[in-house]
Amino acid sequence: MDAGAYDAWYRTPRGAWIGDTEFELMRQLLRPEAGQSLLDVGCGTGYFTRRFAGLGNLSVVGLDPNRSWLDFAQLHRMGSEQYCIGTAEALPFPDRSFDLSISVTALCFMEDARLALQEILRVTRKRFAVGLLNRRSSLYLQKGRDGGSGAYRGARWHTAREIHALLDGLPVGNLKMRSSVFLSGGGSIARTVERLVPHRLPLGAFIAIAGDVQKAKRDLAA
Repeated sequence: MDAGAYDAWYRTPRGAWIGDTEFELMRQLLRPEAGQSLLDVGCGTGYFTRRFAGLGNLSVVGLDPNRSWLDFAQLHRMGSEQYCIGTAEALPFPDRSFDLSISVTALCFMEDARLALQEILRVTRKRFAVGLLNRRSSLYLQKGRDGGSGAYRGARWHTAREIHALLDGLPVGNLKMRSSVFLSGGGSIARTVERLVPHRLPLGAFIAIAGDVQKAKRDLAA
């Protein structure tokens, strides 16, 4: 898909509502503080990178393997955020380079999401938040079955149990899982449901998990 067309979707009424809803859930889970640094892994056109940079008190870097999408992100920078090319499975940063890290549905399109998570945790000092597509959702029934359709073609959809399994044995603690976008239409009914349904229920199309990054055993032994 063309980068401009993809990013323009976030400016449609439905896309803007979904983008706002997902960003707010990630922000609440991550709890960024002034002066911290943040890495957005698989940033694509930079939509969420810009949103976090727009908070105005973070040092933000977006990373993606797609050069043309990074060029789009550079042209639409919010302010001081930076962009670099690279893959999630081999992040080009030293250990514990960032206070915070996020990845918003990018892991759903990676062959080795576990390795990508290991790399995200390696370069993170404090907290991480990862958003994924939920197989136990109405959107999966509409867009995810039989290999997916549209922008969801080829995506891996996860259950809450599978997400916990991805993190099993990794150096994380104080995990919290929340979901949002229970109905993806974006109309008045979807917005009402979003306000009323507890986000602790893992039934939304967007499911996010966040936690504290703990020192790995090799670091403690050093």
